[in-house]
Amino acid sequence: MLAPRIGSLDEKVEYLRTLESKTDLSLLSDYYYRLDISWIHHDGALEGVVYDPKDLRLALLGEVVTDKSLIPIYDEIRNYKSAIDLVREMAIKKRKKVTLDTIKKIYLALAPEEAETKGPPKYRKEMPLHRVYFHEISQPKQISYRMRQLIQWMSSEETKRFVHPVRLAARAHTTLIHIFPFQKHSGKVARLLMNLILLQEGYPPVIVHSTERQRYYESLRVSDDSVSTLIHDSLENSVESALRFFMKLHGIEEPTT
Repeated sequence: MLAPRIGSLDEKVEYLRTLESKTDLSLLSDYYYRLDISWIHHDGALEGVVYDPKDLRLALLGEVVTDKSLIPIYDEIRNYKSAIDLVREMAIKKRKKVTLDTIKKIYLALAPEEAETKGPPKYRKEMPLHRVYFHEISQPKQISYRMRQLIQWMSSEETKRFVHPVRLAARAHTTLIHIFPFQKHSGKVARLLMNLILLQEGYPPVIVHSTERQRYYESLRVSDDSVSTLIHDSLENSVESALRFFMKLHGIEEPTT
């Protein structure tokens, strides 16, 4: 059986969803388990943290940690998985608007220890001296205002009508990462927000590959367009990789040129 000839990204995504709907639930569950491992691995690498594949698997399987030195690593992996699960759960509610509370909930999934304090998580109060990202970030006194601006732009009728969802997701990510609202995890929150928007619109998550780390950082320093191009390329790669997997699973051959 040959796959239909499809060209645009949206056509590929539609065909991918068709193949997923025909896949046995156990196989689909295994696929998403492997996808999440890849997601956490590459996102960690963007932050300069390379997880051992064994630790990733054991952490996600809920294994008890006997080596105390590994507890922070396992906690970090599990917290990121909780954040992914939260984003997927939020994405099911397609009509629900993204708000400041949405972003704070994603942050708390990554930093659950802050949920133990009274009140919502606080924005950072100072400029971090040591960080992975070296693009310009907002001064603390600007954060609250710029966060409100971001939400207003995302929820405006003009944005919804004229900005393609992939472009919207990429720009929301770039804006948030330039605001850098939290003392830690701001990059992760920005990419999770981006993927929440994409999942709400029926797209698969964007996983920026670790080999694109330098390009990613350089794009953040250059322009929104550079980041959007990288995000679009990463999404294309994710979709095509998923299509190859499901086509092979269903015995479907790619059309000849």
